[in-house]
Amino acid sequence: MINITFPDGAVRQYEKGINALAIAKSISEGLARKIIAADINGQIWDATRPINNDATIKLYSWDDKEGKSTFWHSSAHLMAEAVESLFPGVKFWVGPPVENGFYYDMDLGDRKMTEEDLATLEKKMNELAKQNNNYIRKEIPKAEAIEYFTNKGDEYKLDLLQNLNDGEISFYSQGNFTDLCRGPHIPSTGIIKAIKLTNIAGAYWKGDEKNKMLTRVYGITFPSQKELDAYLQMLEEAKKRDHRKLGKELGIYTMDDDVGPGLIMWMPNGTIIIEELEKLAKETESEAGYKRVVTPHIAKESMYLTSGHLPYYADSMYPPMEMDGEKYYMKAMNCPHHHKIFAAEPKSYRDLPYRIAEYGTVYRYEQSGELFGLMRVRCLHMNDAHIYCTRAQFEDEFRAVNEMYQKYFKIFGIDKYVMRLSLHSPDKLGKKYVNNPELWKETEEMVRQVLISSKIPYVEVKDEAAFYGPKIDVQIYSVIGREFTLATNQVDFSQGLSFKLHYTTADNNTETPLIIHRAPLGTHERFIGFLLEHYAGKFPTWLAPVQVKVLPISDKFLDYAKTVQNKLKKADIRAEVDDRNEKIGKKIRETELQKVPYMLVVGEKEMNEEKVAIRRQGKGDTGTKSVDEFIAEISLEIKERRAEGGL
Repeated sequence: MINITFPDGAVRQYEKGINALAIAKSISEGLARKIIAADINGQIWDATRPINNDATIKLYSWDDKEGKSTFWHSSAHLMAEAVESLFPGVKFWVGPPVENGFYYDMDLGDRKMTEEDLATLEKKMNELAKQNNNYIRKEIPKAEAIEYFTNKGDEYKLDLLQNLNDGEISFYSQGNFTDLCRGPHIPSTGIIKAIKLTNIAGAYWKGDEKNKMLTRVYGITFPSQKELDAYLQMLEEAKKRDHRKLGKELGIYTMDDDVGPGLIMWMPNGTIIIEELEKLAKETESEAGYKRVVTPHIAKESMYLTSGHLPYYADSMYPPMEMDGEKYYMKAMNCPHHHKIFAAEPKSYRDLPYRIAEYGTVYRYEQSGELFGLMRVRCLHMNDAHIYCTRAQFEDEFRAVNEMYQKYFKIFGIDKYVMRLSLHSPDKLGKKYVNNPELWKETEEMVRQVLISSKIPYVEVKDEAAFYGPKIDVQIYSVIGREFTLATNQVDFSQGLSFKLHYTTADNNTETPLIIHRAPLGTHERFIGFLLEHYAGKFPTWLAPVQVKVLPISDKFLDYAKTVQNKLKKADIRAEVDDRNEKIGKKIRETELQKVPYMLVVGEKEMNEEKVAIRRQGKGDTGTKSVDEFIAEISLEIKERRAEGGL
């Protein structure tokens, strides 16, 4: 018999070789029908994989993130089986689950897959799913695995096998398809009830543009047609809110091949948004006791060796430049420069906490295949700051940063969010993480206690910490439920030692400060991308590039329209006049499409009474007011940074 420990601490005994699905069935038939994967001793397993030793267990259904991941990974294998039946001789690279669904990279040889093929593949996948074939796991010796894929002439799987050893290799089979895979998988294909293949794209093998271009097919599946229909409806809404589409239509940003991929150029409208976000950040940080600094865009190799970013972060940095016999790197992070500012002048305990902030420009070499609009770029403008504090001050400082996040959430109408407490992996100390187990244990518990005492919703995730300490990644959700990683709040117990930072204590000794790295608004690029989709381009008035459009009914009232515009500008309201010789209906329709918050229609009556007829974006007429009255009300709306106006 073996002992199985459940999440609530309860322990039950079962026969050796039982699996998670049978354990669920021992509790209830209803539970067993829902279970598709399980956590066994901290690892995600197939629900049908035998358990031969004492273990802790957590059961996963479709409603769990781990359940969805397993479901979609299994669906990738189902798609591969369908592709293999329609494109004999196809070779597969990797087919992982992603945030929404899955993809599989494949080499079709000289053949090409078209949009029409997707419908055929969907039909075949549905046919295969209904066969209700089991996903069967088999551990394979490395020599046997190499022989299998050598016989198939599959250089992609042979490449994967190079880094695997005996005991680490498993094959999964369902129906007529077998693949090299570590799993886990759902019990059978019959659980997959609704299928949609969404896109065909190109992807370089291993993400390297020097390698062969493979075909990447994206898809998503659900355990019911109703859920797929709801998802497709959400997808249609998301298309309307795509930040790339809106960014072009609203003149927010542009990119150009001559400048380079992933390098954003902000147009006048986008620059206004940036300036408003910086203004908000500077006001907030000034109230919180931060001091502003500015640092260079490059630095010598020696500084990044001291910080530890080389070699930990080298793959994400641009290659070095050689000058005067020295290597210089484009700045990929602001922290080393800030540490040098801290060290430039002696510090005592009276100077702490020492808070410095910068909207710093950093450069990161994202792989070409990973670049995506504003969400994944190579030049980033980061709302960065570093807090140097004593251990006694840490709890208050870390909590204050989290409270700053929540203040911003309220301003931007972000109702749903979760903090991800990212922890280290003990078996990667000295490789991925700084080798100081005691400080890891101490600082992770410090962060955990702040979250608990603040009653902030959070989840713990292993093996995602920064190399120098635990961190919080802030996951936010747009109004249509799309998830974004916004910001970070990190603890650093390492770089203070590396840079020999210290302060004088009250008893005249020296101590190394703890460092908090924080970026509540993340980067301009990612955050504006989020806001474009969150607001569907309809920015609140304080953030809108053009806040008011004055629309004269005819050219006879153009001078009065310009008088109104001048009054608005003197009140620091961003206003334009539509001086085209067009009918007023057309002007209104096109201003609506430009998503300007307010339209002021002026004709003879408005001119004679020195008033304006007000139209609110998306709401129509809201009445007539004097120019001064309108200015007073909109100015208050802007000052208070209201999420939505109501004039």
